[in-house]
Amino acid sequence: MRQTRLPSLNALKAFEAAGRLLSVTAAADALAVTPSAISRQVRQLEEDLDLQLFRRSRTGLVLTEPGTALLAGLSDGFQRIALAVDAVRPRPEGRVVTVSMLSTFAMRWLLPRLGAFNEAHPDIEVRLSTSVDLVDLARGDIDCAIRFGRGEWPGLIADRLFADRLTAVCSPALLAKGPPLDRPEDLRGHTLLHARLRADHWRIWLHAAGIDDLDPRAGPMFETRNFVIQAALQGLGIAVIDPALVGEELASGRLVQPFPRILALEGAYFLVRHPSKAKLKRVATFREWLLSEVGRGSERMP
Repeated sequence: MRQTRLPSLNALKAFEAAGRLLSVTAAADALAVTPSAISRQVRQLEEDLDLQLFRRSRTGLVLTEPGTALLAGLSDGFQRIALAVDAVRPRPEGRVVTVSMLSTFAMRWLLPRLGAFNEAHPDIEVRLSTSVDLVDLARGDIDCAIRFGRGEWPGLIADRLFADRLTAVCSPALLAKGPPLDRPEDLRGHTLLHARLRADHWRIWLHAAGIDDLDPRAGPMFETRNFVIQAALQGLGIAVIDPALVGEELASGRLVQPFPRILALEGAYFLVRHPSKAKLKRVATFREWLLSEVGRGSERMP
């Protein structure tokens, strides 16, 4: 098989940080290098690929279409690498709690909060296992899981975290340059963004808004909701997403809600454990922290 020559790993890391943060200075801080080093690495990557990855504007960096596609793959790839390395790193097993969940929930909700857990409980390390498969919590090395449903898993203990909700979000730049988006009916003039594992979400939201003459399947399909969020940030269309997964973007103004409607779905997120694992100290400690974090976060949810 013909092997493709990969660009410099440092250049890819510099581009991923700059694309994710849309700032050379913030990327430099994140990678502990100088802004000029970030700019140099990104320029080298653009030359290697013979592509323009960013457009520079007075307000900061704007990803081009190739840049958006590359960022989505790199962000997911670096996350998978980090999880793979973490999974094989030797640790005293008595102080490791292994949690299974979908990758979008891990990246968008749990990972930004794990620093607080590490500070409060330096003796316990959280190991994340991301998969779309329903793991057997009675066997194997998974201590607990965050699942979406109605809390009905026979033989397991489930603690409700928060309900799944849907609201339309988009970038303020799209609102400024695109057709009007004052009412849900105006969605007819816009691109809808979809996630494969949540392919029915636009249908549910549109039906609740009384819009039944718009094809809920029209628009690009992405593998995960994380890619959909990134596409919305780049102004590629309108996403319908749980506001809990984009709380930081909404608070900073990088995403906005064009309509006030927030639709509550029937399901919710639950922390699920097998009774044989529920009383383990590391699992009980993680559960107590998670429920406390959910309680504090609920006050900040839009």
